[in-house]
Amino acid sequence: RRAQAVCIPAVHLHVTAATMQVCQKDFEKAQEQLKLLKKDPGNETKLKLYALFKQATEGPCNSPKPGMLDFVKKAKWDAWNSLGNLTQDNARQKYTELVSSLVSAESAGQEKDASPEESRHDGYETILVTTKNNITKIMFNRPDRKNAINHQMYREIMKALEEAGKDDSTIAVITGTTLHMPLSDLFYIMPKYSTDMNYLPIFRLRENCVSEEIHSSILCSVVRFALFCSFFFFSQATFHCPFSQLGQSPEGCSSYMFPKIMGFAKANEILLFNKKLTAAEACAQGLVTEVFPNRTFQKEVWARLEAYASLPKNSLAVSKQLLRSTEKEKLHAVNSKECEVLKERWLSDECVNAIVSFFQKKSKL
Repeated sequence: RRAQAVCIPAVHLHVTAATMQVCQKDFEKAQEQLKLLKKDPGNETKLKLYALFKQATEGPCNSPKPGMLDFVKKAKWDAWNSLGNLTQDNARQKYTELVSSLVSAESAGQEKDASPEESRHDGYETILVTTKNNITKIMFNRPDRKNAINHQMYREIMKALEEAGKDDSTIAVITGTTLHMPLSDLFYIMPKYSTDMNYLPIFRLRENCVSEEIHSSILCSVVRFALFCSFFFFSQATFHCPFSQLGQSPEGCSSYMFPKIMGFAKANEILLFNKKLTAAEACAQGLVTEVFPNRTFQKEVWARLEAYASLPKNSLAVSKQLLRSTEKEKLHAVNSKECEVLKERWLSDECVNAIVSFFQKKSKL
């Protein structure tokens, strides 16, 4: 009998106040890392880097607009000017995160080329699935949509986790550089869910999922991943569930699990009043397993995962079943009720108006 991949909790916190902000040293290091990239990131990305660098070093755009025929200078000016009043600290952070994503993507490509023992699974469009050393890695692969999770990605993640549960994998890892929900994707998902709400993969995901490593901002769409997996953050990540801000209601069993994990007072702040948590706060509240500094994130997380993957598979499987068995029926019932309410919310004028209002405000920033 093949064992399923399992979820191992951890309770440590590797973070200090100094690592919670992008410091000047990180910014300077990112500049050096950028010079070492072997692959051209493309004109659009280079314009973003230019604009963020100028904003970080000089502040809001303060130079006269170039003439229409000076295409290169005008493109650079437009990119810089589009950042508006973004603070220099935030610009440094965004610049560092963008460079980090480029370095990670290039490193992943190099590792794939240099590791013949790593097998890649075909048949996926929105995710990349590979297996190596008893670890199945599921990586978000919608860079043109900022890796937003849509209906197809949900289906493909479920399929990948089911396959990981049947092969020799001990653990499965879900990873992504950024997680955002563009307006077009949000409206794409809404009509799909309105007739297929109960498919939300609460336990089908949890049965196989072991850990997630997340590199940026976590929105409500990934609550269902966080609650039942070991969840690793890097120190600049944030956790945000803007349900009421978007005219929606809690999902992913968060209406049951958040109060159970952190108490009603803290759960209310997050689920009702849209409080955004830093990585350290999310860890302190029990939503995140562990937080690592950005500089050592990949190294420390993968060392931990490789150690997990070497543990006795059957022992982990039966232990996981004991931990989960008492809650499984309750969570299915909670998920079903949340889906019913969320369906009503998404079909309401209040929800649509709240979403439109939210993105109109975002577009003005």
